[in-house]
Amino acid sequence: MKSTGMVRAVDSLGRIVIPKSIRREFDVMENRDSFEIFVEDGKIILKKYAPFCIFCDSDEGITNFKGKNVCKKCMKAMAE
Repeated sequence: MKSTGMVRAVDSLGRIVIPKSIRREFDVMENRDSFEIFVEDGKIILKKYAPFCIFCDSDEGITNFKGKNVCKKCMKAMAE
């Protein structure tokens, strides 16, 4: 895990602010993107939530391929 050297406080509602430079790097858009929250080995891990196919926006038969969500139809098209 790479340290950014940035520290953010938790506010009274339990929120933290993700710095703008990190939001840009990971293409996080306000009022559009959501995050999944994982807990592992005493760490809180945030992962950008993307349940739809990156090519056709389908939400059926989604498979994660190298960190990207792709539906079965698009996977088949890429294989051809």
